[in-house]
This record gives sequence, structure tokens and C-alpha cells, in this order.
Amino acid sequence: MEQRGVHQPTPPPAWKPRTDPAPLLPDPEPYRVLGTSAADKSDSALLLKLYGELVRGRRYNAQATALTKQGRLAVYPSTTGQEAAEVAAALVLEEQDWLFPSYRDTLAAVARGLDPVQALGLLRGDWHTGYDPYEHRIAPLSTPLATQLPHAVGLAHAARLKGDDVVALAMVGDGGTSEGDFHEALNFAAVWKAPVVFLVQNNGFAISVPLAKQTAAPSLAHKAVGYGMPGRLVDGNDAAAVHEVLSEAVRNARAGHGPTLVEAVTYRMDAHTNADDATRYRDDAEVEVWRAHDPVALMERELTGRGLLDDERIKAVRDSAEEFAAALRQGMNADPVLDPMDLFTHVYAQQTTQLREQAEQLRAELEAEQER
Repeated sequence: MEQRGVHQPTPPPAWKPRTDPAPLLPDPEPYRVLGTSAADKSDSALLLKLYGELVRGRRYNAQATALTKQGRLAVYPSTTGQEAAEVAAALVLEEQDWLFPSYRDTLAAVARGLDPVQALGLLRGDWHTGYDPYEHRIAPLSTPLATQLPHAVGLAHAARLKGDDVVALAMVGDGGTSEGDFHEALNFAAVWKAPVVFLVQNNGFAISVPLAKQTAAPSLAHKAVGYGMPGRLVDGNDAAAVHEVLSEAVRNARAGHGPTLVEAVTYRMDAHTNADDATRYRDDAEVEVWRAHDPVALMERELTGRGLLDDERIKAVRDSAEEFAAALRQGMNADPVLDPMDLFTHVYAQQTTQLREQAEQLRAELEAEQER
């Protein structure tokens, strides 16, 4: 407002952006390291560690898929072809940080140190989630799409208010970005400058729905600018590139600069789950094109070319992965001891009248069954 003879600054229009959008926009093409000059600057020890985790992860996916055919798992959503993003997400976090996985991210949980049998507890129908989230700093594997994202923001915001040095990394698939929880989480995270990193694994399909039928955005990473956070686009099959991009995002979050949305462009080589028939919505030729960009082969080619990997070391890594798979088979062969009464144990802190009635009814049925 202006008064006669007195000039006062005019307040900015309500629509004016709070931040300059240009630095928030992702690069036009996914960032890559392997096979480029950027690989020369990569730490050799890190590349070898990533390679070992990729090989183990590939074997883990194959073994878990086999367990579904043996009736040891009810369902398994494979991450074959997506191992680079899974492994990198686990390795960039410090011990005190939290991982918020989706139902497909059991490999990320295992790469973070979770026992593989416990990681598969939910998928074989065991009670609860199969592990203690507080002990491992891994939130329960989330079957409902994107519900883990607001939880990650809440934990990260609470840690910041308490002054704790904690970053939350939340994982979601491209299909999850169509859920309301995704948008709510990004908005709260940006407004609060919460120390959280969102990793979207864009594997091309939400079950049978291709990305083009979900969004008209130039990329999923472009959605970040609408909420006031940076968006990064990275080759999701390039483990070194994903690790570098996520490491930068985690450092920025830890330093108080707020959240980042990272889109890792990858491909789901296997079907959505063992219950899905992917041939109904995609052809083998498309899958074969992506096999040429296999994350394990990309890393193996880089390390071999630099003289860091030979046939003997490759065999040693694969043998170690076989031992890991054998231990997983043995662990899954042991039937869990389950108490049906646990159904009522952790629903409410104090059981409702209805739950007590249901518990008594089940107890009576179990006792009658035992007598028979």
C-alpha cells in the first residue's frame, strides 16, 4: 500500500514462487557413471562392494522366486533387474538412519543387514512383519501402496525437532506415485524441510499399467519442483550412479537442506509377482532390450575393464552368493511356530469388548479341536 508522500514496499503477489524453480529441475537424461569418464573417479572398493551385493541380490531374487513354487512363500515381488537401486539405497544410510521400504524392497532390507528369512516373514504369512523395526531401523514392509511415505516424513520431521542426526530414505514404485500418500508426503516434507529422501524406482509398469498411462509429466523426477524440492533423474541400473546421487541427497538432508526426490529409471525383468502373467501386457523383445542393460553385467564389465575383477574373483563372489542362498533355503524350511491367539495381541493397547469376545470364541474352538 502507498500513502501520499510515503512509499512502502508492495508485498509480493500470493502466486509468486518461494524458490527459483530452475535448480530444482532434473537433468534431461538419467545420470550415469559406469561406462563414462565419471567412473574413473569412483572408489574401487565401493564398486567391488556394490558388485558383491548385486550378485548376492540376483541370487536372492532367484531363490525367493523358487520358494514360491515350493509353497514356502505365498507371494514374492521380484526385484530382478532392479538390484542396483535396491543395494544403493541400503548402502548410503548410516546406522542411525531409517529405511522405509515398499513390499517389493525386501532386497534393500537384506542389503541393510536384515536376516533374509525375517525379511520374507510377511510374504509367507507370518504374524506381524517378521522383524523388529526399531532394532534394524527398517520400517515394516508396506503392502499398501505409498503409505510408508508419510510415515517416513513424520519420523524424519520428529527427528529434526528432537535434534537427532537421522535421515529417512523412503522407497516407492512408479505406481505408488499415483497415490495420494505420495503427494501428501512430498508436500509436508518440503514445507517442513524434513530430512527425508524419496527414491522412486520407475520399473516401467504398475502391475500391467505402463507409465505413460499414469502420468503425462516429462519424468517422475519433474514432480519434485511442484513441491519445492530438487528432482534427480538417474540410471537405475547403474549402481555407482544411484549410490552417488542418493549419497548427495542424504548429505543434503542431513545438513538441513530438506528433501530430494530421486527417480531411478530401471526395468522389472520378472512379472509383477509370481501370480502375474506379464506376457499379457508386454512382449519378450522389450524385456530382451533391457537385458542388455543388466545392472550386474554393467558392473562386471566396468570392473573387468579396470582390472579389478577376474574369473577367479567372479567365481568367489558367486560361490558366496550360493552359500547365502543355501542358508536362506535352510531357514525357510523350518516351519514357524505360530499362536493363533496372537491375532488379538497387538490390535489395541487395551482390548475392546468385541475383541475379547472374539478371542474367547477362538480359544474355545481351538480347545475343542485339540480335544477331538
